[in-house]
Amino acid sequence: MSDAIFTLNAETRADLGKGASRRLRHADKVPAILYGGDEAPVSLTLEHNKVLQAQEFEAFYSHVLTLNVDGKPVEALIKDIQRHPYKPKILHLDFQRVVAGQELHANVPLHFINEDTNGAIKAGGVAEHHANEIQVACLPKDLPEFIEVDVAAVEMDQTLHLSDITLPAGISSVELGKGEGHDLAVLTIKATRASITEDDSEGEAASEE
Repeated sequence: MSDAIFTLNAETRADLGKGASRRLRHADKVPAILYGGDEAPVSLTLEHNKVLQAQEFEAFYSHVLTLNVDGKPVEALIKDIQRHPYKPKILHLDFQRVVAGQELHANVPLHFINEDTNGAIKAGGVAEHHANEIQVACLPKDLPEFIEVDVAAVEMDQTLHLSDITLPAGISSVELGKGEGHDLAVLTIKATRASITEDDSEGEAASEE
């Protein structure tokens, strides 16, 4: 994927407030804020179309981005996006500075693999996804674009939890780090009504024999 997708030009702005933000949006600009690190928060303006194109890529939300702020590159993570309730319009962006060598927290998408070869699903089970992303802690250089969850061996009525996910080197789960009671469910394979009925019918046939 081209690095250009993760590079956005931004300008600092001094004109703040709701009225100023409204004027920016009418001009196809997006108001934003950049915070974190050892520097003070900075209010920014970005091109709406550029942001709209970039946010279509899943990796945009878990990738270290480069913001060219008045021509000076700054590494950052997207922390929040405010969207219009029904128009394809981005209203505001929150960015957090990334400091090399300093641990960060980020939400990373989960990619579930081998569902098509899972025996329980082939037998009529359905995979219920309880989470599509997890929050991880790592250094910026170790941040993955996604984490794979292999469900090939998951059985009927079995649930995968956070502790069952094999995380890449240098990555830890923020939720699991909170202690007992935070091993959240990620995926469950459940029998459908049709598969249960079929099993019952087979059992009755066997009994009659």
